[in-house]
Amino acid sequence: MIRIVFPFLAWVKELNATTLRMDFISGLTVALILVPQSMAYAQLAGMPVQYGLYASLLPPMLAALFGSSRQLATGPVAIVSLMTSAALGPMATTGSDAFIGYAILLALIVGLFQLALGVLRLGLVVNFLSHPVVNGFTNAGALIIATSQLSKMFNVYVDEAEHHYETVYRVIKAAIQYTHWPTFALGALAFALMYGLRRIDRRIPYVLVAVVVTTLISWATGYEKNTKAPLQAVMSQEVQRLVQEFNAAVKEIDRLGNERAALAPKISEAEASHGRFSTEVLDLKHQTLIMSTKMDHLKEESSKLRTALRDYMFAGVQEGEGKLVFYPQKEVPQGKTTDGRLWRLRLGNKPVDENALAMMGGGSVVGVVPKGLPAMSFPQVDLKIILYLLPIAAIISLLGFMEAISIAKAMAAKTGQRLDPNQELIGQGIANILGAFGKAFPVSGSFSRSAVNLQSGAVTGLSSVFTSLTVGLVLLFLTPLLYHLPQSVLAAVIMMAVIGLLNVSGFIHAWKAQWYDGLFSIITFVATLITAPHLDKGIMIGVLLSLGMFLYKSMRPKVTTLAMYPDQSYQSARDFGLKECKHIALLRFDGQLFYANAGFLEDQINNIIMSMPGLKHFLIVSNGINDMDASGEEMLSLIVDRVRSAGYDISFCGVNENVLSVMKRTHLLEKIGEENIFPTTQKAVEVIHGRAHTQCGEGVCPLLSVCFIKS
Repeated sequence: MIRIVFPFLAWVKELNATTLRMDFISGLTVALILVPQSMAYAQLAGMPVQYGLYASLLPPMLAALFGSSRQLATGPVAIVSLMTSAALGPMATTGSDAFIGYAILLALIVGLFQLALGVLRLGLVVNFLSHPVVNGFTNAGALIIATSQLSKMFNVYVDEAEHHYETVYRVIKAAIQYTHWPTFALGALAFALMYGLRRIDRRIPYVLVAVVVTTLISWATGYEKNTKAPLQAVMSQEVQRLVQEFNAAVKEIDRLGNERAALAPKISEAEASHGRFSTEVLDLKHQTLIMSTKMDHLKEESSKLRTALRDYMFAGVQEGEGKLVFYPQKEVPQGKTTDGRLWRLRLGNKPVDENALAMMGGGSVVGVVPKGLPAMSFPQVDLKIILYLLPIAAIISLLGFMEAISIAKAMAAKTGQRLDPNQELIGQGIANILGAFGKAFPVSGSFSRSAVNLQSGAVTGLSSVFTSLTVGLVLLFLTPLLYHLPQSVLAAVIMMAVIGLLNVSGFIHAWKAQWYDGLFSIITFVATLITAPHLDKGIMIGVLLSLGMFLYKSMRPKVTTLAMYPDQSYQSARDFGLKECKHIALLRFDGQLFYANAGFLEDQINNIIMSMPGLKHFLIVSNGINDMDASGEEMLSLIVDRVRSAGYDISFCGVNENVLSVMKRTHLLEKIGEENIFPTTQKAVEVIHGRAHTQCGEGVCPLLSVCFIKS
């Protein structure tokens, strides 16, 4: 019982000087990859970079201590980070305090869901996500993740559109005109370094090498060149007017938002006092609708103003007393000497400070990363938000667990260790729950870092403990070194990581196995791309298609007649082109007999009766019937009565013990007669063949010798 609650006790006793050394090296190697990766994934999730480090502090250690895999490396991963951003995007502004709070709450819900599944031993629920559907979703997710980083690679800023492909189009359109080439060069250099070093040896901390090299270049060349300037320093009345109009629109949106929020409790009070359809309630809802309409109009207007301002390129000119003023690039007065840089306004969703405009003259860097460990606190709980997040949390839980367990199984096959999926669910659940207390967003097992952990020689889960300790040291002492890390390098880190998610052969493999699995995989892929950033819609389409096919196949299982095959077994006459006996119908039913398909069996028997005028005996080959419910039993009883009343005999062979027990309990066995129940098909044919072939002119019976249909 103690080992069930504390599974890490199984490997603690195996620790010695050798395993400690190997686990330390492995844990340190994984941490050197995890630190920059986690910062990149934090931005992918819409969080400030330090939250990636927070998500890498407790979860790796907790998942290793309470899971069953000794080499699984847990932490921020690409797909889960992307789904976090997609789920919370409609609820709050990316990176805002509200967004961060919702992300932490989402981690708590995901963890509770996983823990509940693990404790209740319901790990098999993950089978609702079929591999072809997950393959289609993962491939689409990889493309979405990679294209979402293009704006950072080119250092351009655009407003997000309703659909992801529209946003990508805007980025490409902006990149054609405004690409910052030093930014692109650093991102490309980082990608080349990571790809090259990874090909040489995966144990090399290739991500760290790329980060260190590009950060040093950024620091040495003055890559970041930002400054603050008053609005009057922008020598364009048109730009000044646009800035003022933008500020006015954004402030009005905030004012209307606050007023709309204040109406919500008033509506609840009015509903309680006067009823849901009272005049008071309808009047308040009308006011809310008017405010929402005004806000939508203002958001559209502010987006147009923001786009117009971002399109401006400025040249900096030194004025008296060293002041820098900015002219539109094509409006620099003759005789003025520029500083040789192109400057742009940096705008977000908030009003800009007219006394200190953010002017960008270089590339974007990570900037200040807060030093110190996160304060442990209980996530802020809101019941309405929890109910909204529950469906997406369930999808993230299952997807994250499927990714983790797939990786863990692959490693367990190499190491020979025993893997318990339910214990792994518990480990992932605890990692997310306690991670949320430490300000982490949802995490899962990472394929790339787990592979590095295994290849570096990790023996026990202690390697993940060393990983967490290393991240803690980075948070305490090394965050100032991350200031000059270029944003395009983080984008390259993400792009490098998602290469491993692309699996085109998965579509081909699924199609070869079953054409509909391949089709569902492709449909999921296309649906996810089209509906992004609403990723849950894409995977739900795939899940519904898979469940629909399962129900269809359950309602219409394969029913076929048999004849003798060259190996002396009885196989499908239709599939192998075999002649059938004219007097005995060997009917095989593949699937459990239950309420949804019982009528289908009756229809098939009626069809055989209609098509075989010389029929005398039915032999139901029951090897494929593994279970039977009350509806199936009742239909089988009715079939026996109808067949016999029509003048035919009926027997059964290869009856499963579960089906036989149902027959005994319902007295169906007495109706059929035990003499009509045979253990094997061969034994049944031996007994009933002579009975059904009296006064028969059939020369060679297809049940006793092989007879192919001549083409």
